[in-house]
Amino acid sequence: MSANATAKKQKPLKRHPSKLKKMSAYMILTLILISIVAVLFAFPLYWIITGSFKTGAAINATTPEWWPSQWVLTNYQKLFSGKSAPLWQLAVPFGSKFSANGEPIYFSVGPTAPAAIRWMINTVFMAVMSMILTCITAAMAGYALAKKRFVGRKLLFTLIVCAMALPKQVILIPLLREMSSLNLYNTIWAVIFPIVGWPFGVFLMKQFSEGIPTEMLEAARIDGASEAKTFIDIVLPMVKPGIGALAIFTFINSWNDYFMQLIMLSSTSNLTISLGIAKLQAENSTDFGLIMAGAALAAVPIIIIFLIFQKYFTKGIAMGAVKG
Repeated sequence: MSANATAKKQKPLKRHPSKLKKMSAYMILTLILISIVAVLFAFPLYWIITGSFKTGAAINATTPEWWPSQWVLTNYQKLFSGKSAPLWQLAVPFGSKFSANGEPIYFSVGPTAPAAIRWMINTVFMAVMSMILTCITAAMAGYALAKKRFVGRKLLFTLIVCAMALPKQVILIPLLREMSSLNLYNTIWAVIFPIVGWPFGVFLMKQFSEGIPTEMLEAARIDGASEAKTFIDIVLPMVKPGIGALAIFTFINSWNDYFMQLIMLSSTSNLTISLGIAKLQAENSTDFGLIMAGAALAAVPIIIIFLIFQKYFTKGIAMGAVKG
């Protein structure tokens, strides 16, 4: 008797009706809980976006107005009609040596724009550069710690793990003095460079690099590939999900690092969007409509970055959970 005939005679397995009921009830309960959690997480964003189009009376009303009865652009007009600043500025090399207060000397390039646009450009530049530099350095360091054998490798990795538990406030004064000695204080780079050496990024990329087959690296060496070519052609494609997850983590961490921005930046033209909104709030008392307009504007780049790297983010979290 052939295998096909045997397969035809076998009856398909039937699940017990009670198990189907339990499974369907479990799935329904799971969907309900996930929907509730999703609504709770999305509600603040919804409230900020709709609140930015409300009037001051509707925002401060005793009874919450869940949907704006009157859509206005007053809050965004306040945001973009405030102070103005040069759209671009270039620092004079060694200009701090010749300035009276020791601060860098800048000259303006391009037209003058509302300060909010300049703040947004500063924030996007800071977050994107932090993301790129952190992903590059963390990928190289994680690969070296995972696949290279050298003296002190375990001690170095232990120090990196210990640095993850070190509060940023502990190293704030050394960082501030270091940026001042490098003439980078009150510049965007003073916020970027401390983020580049992120211990969590090195730890994450080391975990992903552990999964690279050693045989592939040895085969590349036998074929005469250099370390740079091996890293670019073999290592980077295999740790791409980890880089995608790290890119989102770094971008959000840099974007929301209000404390470091507050300490390192002072002049109006170098402020980020969060610092600029806080400054406008201090000048105009507590204007919740203005704050919501700034928060809605600041949320757009984060949403775009997450949508771009979402595939790598979910894949990276899944692979990291399996490897952990």
